[in-house]
Amino acid sequence: MSGDGRADAALWAVRWWPTWLLVGLLAVLGRLPCRARLGLGSALGMVMRCVMGRRRRIAQANIALCFPARDEAWRRRLLRGHFAELGIAVFETAAAWTLPGAALDRMLRLRGREHLDAALTKGRGAIVIAAHLTSIEMSMQLASRQQAGHSIYRRNKNPVLDRVILAGRGRQRAVMFEREDMRTLLRALKTNRVVWFSPDQDHGLAQGAFVEFFGQPAATVTTVARLAARTGAPVVPLLYRRLPGCAGYELEVLAALEDFPGDDAVAATRRINQLIERQVFLAPAQYLWVHRRFKTRPPGLAPVYAA
Repeated sequence: MSGDGRADAALWAVRWWPTWLLVGLLAVLGRLPCRARLGLGSALGMVMRCVMGRRRRIAQANIALCFPARDEAWRRRLLRGHFAELGIAVFETAAAWTLPGAALDRMLRLRGREHLDAALTKGRGAIVIAAHLTSIEMSMQLASRQQAGHSIYRRNKNPVLDRVILAGRGRQRAVMFEREDMRTLLRALKTNRVVWFSPDQDHGLAQGAFVEFFGQPAATVTTVARLAARTGAPVVPLLYRRLPGCAGYELEVLAALEDFPGDDAVAATRRINQLIERQVFLAPAQYLWVHRRFKTRPPGLAPVYAA
């Protein structure tokens, strides 16, 4: 049996049967009508808020840190709304990976496509930056149907989920590569391809620096600024959100950043964080508050999250 054959057979080991059952269930749920997905997703989000105590506390800490001027009632509403969005995202992701292309196209409300086209006329590819929102899987699926691109991927320890995620994301010509695979990334830009990049998670300081985010020092990768300086690729912001009810998804491509990155990678990265803040204000409940965005702290500052 070939190596690939052995790997395929291993996916059907008894230990992975519960995962396959979950995948099959999600495939069915992804085909439900939109209103059913929203209702069931909101209910699931309520359950998640009750049982995911650690993630709830992380979200509470993030919201309090980013919105110190807001009162406690407002923060509680945002927290409830966020978990509702997390529950909806489960059904939304299943729909993104299973619905026919024509059904996906009907959900898209696209603005500013001409900015991406203009960036690609330079022949140096384009780095499209977007934040981590609960609707990221659906929105990137819709974006990939408009423009094939490369996207960074971190392997899942569960090989069944890993296979399903890669298949789901790759069904619309998206090419996935691992974060350490700089060769593939540089080749994509050199051949005038789009690279999708979400630089708003805390990966420590090995490839980044403390950059202000909502008035707080946040460990932020400076990769986008360094890539732009090295390749000359324009950096194109993408704002997106799930619209209320079943109105679909709005994706807005902004004009490529001017005079970017300049001589200061940290200052350039601050501009990116400001764009992420703009995205948060566009759809506050949909931002990924359960991520430990302030995990890495400067010396002398107390930890944000309880041990």
